[in-house]
Amino acid sequence: MDRTGLRAVPVEVLAAGDVLALPDGEETAEVTAVEVENDDFGVPALVLATVAGGRRVSIATGSMVYLEPADAELGASAVAADHGSPEALVAQIAQVHADSGAIQEIAGRLARGINLKSGSNLQDLHQLALALFVDEGDTAAALTVADLLAELPFDGNFGRWKWIEGGLAIAAYLTRHDQARSDRYSAAIRAADDAETDPLRAKTAAMYRQRQLNEPNVYDPEILRASSAGTIDVERDWRVLRIGVLLYLRAHGGSETLSRDVLERRIAAELAAVGSLNAQLAGR
Repeated sequence: MDRTGLRAVPVEVLAAGDVLALPDGEETAEVTAVEVENDDFGVPALVLATVAGGRRVSIATGSMVYLEPADAELGASAVAADHGSPEALVAQIAQVHADSGAIQEIAGRLARGINLKSGSNLQDLHQLALALFVDEGDTAAALTVADLLAELPFDGNFGRWKWIEGGLAIAAYLTRHDQARSDRYSAAIRAADDAETDPLRAKTAAMYRQRQLNEPNVYDPEILRASSAGTIDVERDWRVLRIGVLLYLRAHGGSETLSRDVLERRIAAELAAVGSLNAQLAGR
């Protein structure tokens, strides 16, 4: 079908109320319910979307689906193309996502003015991009915010760089179907790797970095404890942190222990898990 005007999103962020482009046809239908089925190992494998009329559509995790943008989103896309200032962009995003308390809170802080040399402002922009991607499924807005970070160079300040790095990782994932563009983000994320000019220190740093890539902290104990205790909100927050780590690893090209393909499957699984937890929290 002609996908002009539709927005592509990971199936893991599909939600009731979205208008989904149906497979093998020219029609769209409103999603009325979304379920996630796990495989025999407990990993999310299939997303089942029920649409108006009762039809159920099965979609493999890791897939992209196409949605009709709401009228407000069409306006946001226009602003994203020529938003004038970071503050104007954030204000427009806040209008589109008026029902999201998290986005309103971040936007409120950024409304005072965005200083791209301020670590706290960079952190807020990173959190905004992550919330738009993980919780709202607004990949277009998430990428636009991530690009605000991705345009910034490494200046030797690792406190600021970690948020820029996070933005680059998000952007690299969201543009993974455009290999050349995604590769540019991945290349930029390695800027700090070559910052050390002393040969011995550079070698030591490279060994330490490789160890971190091979044995990343993906918060397994924290997630297990939260899940066992039934603290859904805590488990959700730890899983969002895990997504950030996996995105970074993927943008870095994977590691000796985790290939990019494996990382993409894990990211898809985590997005589905967070989506399920968000649904449980909303139903309370």
